[in-house]
Amino acid sequence: MNFQNTLAYARQLDKEDPLATYRAKFHIPKDANGQDWLYFTGNSLGLQPKATQKYIQQELDDWANFGVEGHFEAKNPWMPYHELLTESMAKIVGAKPLEVVVMNTLTTNLHLLMVSFYQPTKKKYKIVIESDAFPSDRYAVQSQLQFHGFDPADGLIEWKPRDGEVLLNIEDLETIVSEQGDEIALLLIGGVNYYTGQYLDLKKIAAIGQAKDCMVGIDLAHGAGNVSPELHDSGVDFAAWCSYKYLNAGPGSLGGLFVHEKHAYKKDLPRFSGWWNHNKETRFNMRQPFDVMPGAEGWQLSNPPILSMAAIKASLDMFEEVGMEALRNKSEKLTGYFEFLINEMNSDDIKIITPTNPKERGCQLSIQVKNADKSLHQKLTQNNIITDWREPDVIRCAPVPLYNRFEDIYKMVTVLQSLL
Repeated sequence: MNFQNTLAYARQLDKEDPLATYRAKFHIPKDANGQDWLYFTGNSLGLQPKATQKYIQQELDDWANFGVEGHFEAKNPWMPYHELLTESMAKIVGAKPLEVVVMNTLTTNLHLLMVSFYQPTKKKYKIVIESDAFPSDRYAVQSQLQFHGFDPADGLIEWKPRDGEVLLNIEDLETIVSEQGDEIALLLIGGVNYYTGQYLDLKKIAAIGQAKDCMVGIDLAHGAGNVSPELHDSGVDFAAWCSYKYLNAGPGSLGGLFVHEKHAYKKDLPRFSGWWNHNKETRFNMRQPFDVMPGAEGWQLSNPPILSMAAIKASLDMFEEVGMEALRNKSEKLTGYFEFLINEMNSDDIKIITPTNPKERGCQLSIQVKNADKSLHQKLTQNNIITDWREPDVIRCAPVPLYNRFEDIYKMVTVLQSLL
């Protein structure tokens, strides 16, 4: 696309944007003068939909009016409340409803999934992660190795970029698995890397791992609501994600979990159990032996936290209305315009390390700063431009298609250029 480096052009793009009206459905933080912040950190915490308060208030009212009977009498009965989220969430990640459940938080879900899908033996016990995995993933797999009696220094294999590069090369993962696959039990890979914004080929990762009888799991923390991962078609064994980034469900909100249909009816899979993954037909007959539910619901342990789920429902209803295809179309255009403007600066002080191919990134661009000391990021913040700093030298910027404008991008780059 032939972009132009003018404010008038950016405003024209906004005028032509079919999703432009959705910005008004969000609370945009403002400065002391009442001007909107330029908010580019939806990859850390999404903004609050204005409808969220109403959705939560509905549950507060039903709690006040019905007490415990709200489990059955509330406008949205609490007993099956999580089921209200399943179909919309499944569409977002490209899964069947059977394969998805909203529960717990991300790292908790990863541990629960590894109870089932990390079953090491004395010979086949190693875990592959990307070298710059999000720290929580690293800590989780290290602790799983230790729990099973293995030394993480030996059991953890890192998929690294090549010397002088920052992005991962899928051929290098093929080499690792080809050479060490007999010792590898699990690949746990971030679908969209938090640092670079690189969106990896999940289908290829699944094929590489499963060719050597390795389980394959995906952390979609930076993917859910951002890219279209098509989890069912990818063939990965499991995945987990959070809902407070691109899914705009509030700080620390519940996560989501995917277990592929091929595992849905394996009642003998090792897992932790609780009354909410017991057969719902006999759940309240308290003296029945455990009877696990099929599908992703078979990994639930506890009854759903309704107030958090109400916030998720507020956002998912909007996603249902818009659809991931429309979001991705705008996202690629936003990052394309952002990339164009950064390149127009022709600065030796910064460079984009996120893939140039829009199909290999979400709505994040990671800007690497030469001789970085965080001061540039701090100056952006002082100008009410909210970005995200990641050590040692990267400013992460995520123009989110539901509420960011092309004008936001133009103004941000204009300030960035003046600071440089």
